[in-house]
Order: sequence, then structure tokens, then C-alpha cells
Amino acid sequence: MLHLGARPDIKVIAVRKEAEIDAAIEQLTSADIIFHLAGVNRPKTEDAFETGNAGLTELICSKLGSLEIAPTLVLSSSIQATLDNPYGRSKRLAEMALENYGKRHPGKSIIYRLPNVFGKWARPNYNSVVATFSYNVANGLPIQINDPSAAISLLYIDDLIALWMDLVDGVSPALDSNGFCTIPETYQTTVGKLSEKLSAFKASRESLVTEPVGFGLDRALHATYLSYLRPEQFSYELTTHSDPRGQFVEMLKTRDAGQVSFFTCRPGITRGGHYHHTKTEKFLVVRGHALFKFRHMATGETAELSTSDSHFEIVETVPGWTHDITNVGQDDMIVMLWANEIFDQNNPDTYQEPVNHAAS
Repeated sequence: MLHLGARPDIKVIAVRKEAEIDAAIEQLTSADIIFHLAGVNRPKTEDAFETGNAGLTELICSKLGSLEIAPTLVLSSSIQATLDNPYGRSKRLAEMALENYGKRHPGKSIIYRLPNVFGKWARPNYNSVVATFSYNVANGLPIQINDPSAAISLLYIDDLIALWMDLVDGVSPALDSNGFCTIPETYQTTVGKLSEKLSAFKASRESLVTEPVGFGLDRALHATYLSYLRPEQFSYELTTHSDPRGQFVEMLKTRDAGQVSFFTCRPGITRGGHYHHTKTEKFLVVRGHALFKFRHMATGETAELSTSDSHFEIVETVPGWTHDITNVGQDDMIVMLWANEIFDQNNPDTYQEPVNHAAS
């Protein structure tokens, strides 16, 4: 609904599960394309599978198929339609109803056999292991895992919606040899690895070490996990290190791209006075006026750079140059700092050497 509603060129007609079937279908008679997402997967009795999946779909196909201009009908089926159990059989019967609809109205029947779909707002403890695990981890509840090595195929809801938006825009779907729509991007993992990833997202608030959540499965899982946080869980505190020079706070760490911190510096105070053999840093003065000084540890060459919040620029420290930063302004200075590696107390690659001392 959100994706479709964001398009001013699309009129959305939403039919809720509480709607009376004839009235609901009457609402849809003017539609060009209909996404049939309704179904039953955890009924109280097994016969509800057939009525809620097969029977409902057959009725929809019959009603819409009698229209002068039949709409395109998209069915969200399941990979379990191949299984010989009540749920699987009911989904296969629903597919057959769509297939017959397509025979009467060529090109108007589209079937997706979906794997485990996950994403924000899925109901936990229902039919999505990702939703259940995310909810439990976010709320400090235990996770039950019978077989950590059990394989699971996942489809992120936003990837599915992108496919469906293409349908709305008139893009013909790719079909497999059985006539079902292909899904180009699914994620393969195990139940154990899924649990580990979600637990790592929660642990990152303590360790500050974030997972690689910028792409692929980790990106989708991270967004899903966060959607189960309540407003009172949206924030978390950081450790502040204070001394007479000001404050230093670590914000974010990564395993392969360093860490981000910030520090404050009082007027006239100099911080630093050290060099690195391999470590590199980027400084950004976001408030105040700074003077950076450098000295080459081998040649004795010196340099100075002045920067302030009136013109944002990055100042990099270069291996082999001792360096410091002085607040030459009238107020406390705030500086963002990125280092290419997480600080290691046992191997800090930081050697004290005042800039104004001559090289030995």
C-alpha cells in the first residue's frame, strides 16, 4: 500500500479480509490489475485450507472472469504448492483456478510461487521465522531452534514489491518452464545463521561493531529487525571519556572499515602529539577553528593546516608524520574522527611524539 500510494498516477483500492466477498469483488470491477494476497495458512480446522485458499480463489476468478473486460489477476501462491499436505494442495488448487482464468483470458493470469517472505510488520509467532526471531531478539526473549543447519530460502518484501511495481507499469514477468513467474533474487541461509545475524544486530549496541548492513541479506534483515523495536528502544547511550582537554566518544565500529568517533577540545588546548606507522585518520571540524601541525619523523619536514566550521574540509593524518590539533577558537571545538581500524589497546599503532620536538 505504501509503495502504490506514493504513486500519484495510481488509484489504489484496498480490500480487507473483513470485507464481504461480493461487495469486495464489486469494488474491484473497475481495476486494471488485482493482487490476490488473501489466504489461510494456520486455520483451526484443515477444511479451512480449501475454503480459504482454493475456494476463495475460484470464486474470485469466477466473478472477475464474467466481466466484459477481465482484469489482470496476480496470485501470491507458495513454494509449498508442490507438497502433498492440506496447505500445499489448497495452494495448488488456487493456482489451477488462476490457470483456468488465464485460459479464458490470455495474458491476464500471473502466478508467483513465493518462498519465505520477510520484512517489516510481519506478524511474529505466525508464519515468518524472520518475524518471530526478530521480535524475540529485540525483546530479549529466547529463540527455539530445532536444527541450526536447516536451510531456508528468503525473499525480502521490498524485492517482491519491486517486481509487482513492474507489473503495474506494464512490464511482462519472466516465466519458468511451468509458467510461474521467476523471482530473480532470493537469499539462502540456515536457521542457525539467521539467529546469529539477528543477535549480532542487537549486540552491536554494546560493542558498537556494526554488521555489513549496506547490501544483500544483511541489509534486508537489519531493516526488518529494527522494525520490531518499540519507540522506547530507538536510542542507546554511548560511553563518554572526559579529561581536562574535553570529551572523547566512540560512535560506530566496523570489522573492515574502521570506526567513527568524535571529540571536543577546549579553547587553547592541543590534542594528539603522536604518529602512526600504518593507521590513518580523517578529521572534520564541525564546530570551531582548528590548527593542525605535522612533522615528518624521518626528514623533519613540517606543515600546518588551518580549518574551521566556516569551510568544511577533511584533514588526513599520514603514516610517519607526527601530528596534533589545537583549538585556536574562542569556544569549545567539536571534531568528527574516522580511523581506518578499530582501536586495539594491545596494538594501538600510536606513538607519542610532540610535533615541536626535532626529529632524532
